[in-house]
Amino acid sequence: MDEPTLLEFVPRLADVINDRPELETFKEPFSSLARSTGLWNYIDRDKADTSDALLAESVTVPELGDITLHREQIGILNDILAGKNVILSAPTSFGKSLLIDALLATGRYRRVAIILPTIALLDEFRRRLRRRFQDRFSIIMHPGDVVPKDQPAIFLGTQERLISRTDLGSLDLTVVDEFYKLDPARQDDRSVTLNAAVYRLLSKSKQFFFLGPNIDNVRVSNDSKWKFEFIRTRFSTVAVDTFDLTRIDNKQERLFEEIGEDRNWPALVFVSAPDKANRIAKEASDEIAVSDDSSDFADWLNDNVGSNWSLVKTVRFGFGVHHGRIPRAIASQMVRMFNEGSLPVLFCTSTLIEGVNTAAKTVLIYDKKINRTSYDFFTFSNIRGRAGRLGQHHVGQVFLFNSPPVREEMEVSPTLFGEDDEAPDSYVVYLDEDDTNEEVEERVANLRDDLGLDSEGLRLAASVGLDVAHALRREIASEFRRRSTRLAWSGYPDYKSILALVEIACTTKRPREFGAVSASQLTLFISRLRQHRELKDFLLWFNDNFRGEDTEFDNVFKFLRACEYGLPQVFALVELFAKAYSPQTDYSLFLRELSRWFRAEELKNLDEEGIPIQISERFYSVGDDRASLLRKLQDAVDKGSDKLSVFEHRWLAASLT
Repeated sequence: MDEPTLLEFVPRLADVINDRPELETFKEPFSSLARSTGLWNYIDRDKADTSDALLAESVTVPELGDITLHREQIGILNDILAGKNVILSAPTSFGKSLLIDALLATGRYRRVAIILPTIALLDEFRRRLRRRFQDRFSIIMHPGDVVPKDQPAIFLGTQERLISRTDLGSLDLTVVDEFYKLDPARQDDRSVTLNAAVYRLLSKSKQFFFLGPNIDNVRVSNDSKWKFEFIRTRFSTVAVDTFDLTRIDNKQERLFEEIGEDRNWPALVFVSAPDKANRIAKEASDEIAVSDDSSDFADWLNDNVGSNWSLVKTVRFGFGVHHGRIPRAIASQMVRMFNEGSLPVLFCTSTLIEGVNTAAKTVLIYDKKINRTSYDFFTFSNIRGRAGRLGQHHVGQVFLFNSPPVREEMEVSPTLFGEDDEAPDSYVVYLDEDDTNEEVEERVANLRDDLGLDSEGLRLAASVGLDVAHALRREIASEFRRRSTRLAWSGYPDYKSILALVEIACTTKRPREFGAVSASQLTLFISRLRQHRELKDFLLWFNDNFRGEDTEFDNVFKFLRACEYGLPQVFALVELFAKAYSPQTDYSLFLRELSRWFRAEELKNLDEEGIPIQISERFYSVGDDRASLLRKLQDAVDKGSDKLSVFEHRWLAASLT
């Protein structure tokens, strides 16, 4: 019984009964209704009759904080525990993440890999799993984390991280969240790497479990080696009220009216792109204020990032912004304050919709595009599904400012489930020889010959883009034919050597992809990042020299993200090609430092866990490892420290829990 219209009665009644004490006597028949619909998590064990209470007790998991599962969750758990590979399509409010935790709580799985699309989501999972399972598993998230081969472990990672790990060993279970991203038709430029990472993990794993929302079918070739059961359900644990504002003349004015009403809080506002999120949030803060509990955060951003960042003002008046450019620790704090109510309105792009879970009551879908492309019904459904949250807002609200897309069937066609002969070159270079035929082997051999790379180098080229790799090889060949030695260096480069490397990279990639307007500006940014001892000093230098539109300030964060992965990957490929002409070429030291912003690895890792470098570097001493630095930070929370403001103390305490 998963008919959505019938299921909606339960959360709606729950809201009415909870809000009206005179309806207390209805809790027993209400629990019977919850049982009959399968929404066992709505059964009130104190007021239900004996049979209903016993049922709820039997599906309550003590290891998960006495969370009660619903009927559909129990059915799927039974399928997986019976040894089946399962691909699940279910609404956002279904409770898919709980299934992962419930599986771990059984003790059946000792070594588990979980692929997640964003580092923000990695940290959310890390916090939850550490809270529940830190005594049973080593939780591995960072590239430098190490675990013995025979020790129970959970490997958390994006596809880029897990594909590079060499210590996975044999896995009992592989979990892939948001599995629809395996379909290259979704136009995700990380799809190839995701398919390759999942292929590698499944080759080591006894069982797999894929999760995603609103999928109608999964396409698989007849001779695929991967067998699974596809389960599609519309079972939802919350109800949603939809308000049609498509005919409103002044949509921005109406948007500001709705987000100014506390009955709609906490409210997510979906917009198409980061620049637009920045702009509309700023315009909202020019007209209204929705909170006076966020001024400490605004002061911190002003002092530690820069006064020219438009978010300083938007945060001061109660508006948060969340998109892919926002620094991770700051984004994490935005979400925390949103969930707590001190930032009651959050302007976001698809990065939040696809990732971190929030306690949003209301979703206002202001735009109908992601960047410049109209979203389809599948994406629209995922955005809409963020309204409401079990246990907090049983009835969510969705405001539509544009007509929804036409409903279409959503079929996912993962590359790794298809015919290898039809797979792109950038995927087949990751396949083991045992899984390829002669035609594929010949394709890979030709690529090796064309690029002059071994298998490992070919995979690096695939991660950057094979077209980009061919172009880089031509540019580097031309460089050395001119008897230039600009690229033939090792160790720690000077400014001219960095410029040479950047100029070569920018022949195939636009500088704006890395957060700069030119190769010379990108070189300057790298040099300044290396020179400044503290990250705060680099950001304030950028702030003092910033001359663009204030809503474009966060391009500096785009640059910092590029330093983590995009730039090092391109530079590493340049190094491989340069070695063919000058074998002593070695960029490894520079690339290692660049990827962590020329900071200690411990500081960078803690930033991903919600502790900003601007705070942690005050406590770091040369020689500190993760454990010793965490002890210092915990002592600062427990005993107090004059290095922390009251606001920073609260931030640090929340991040360490």
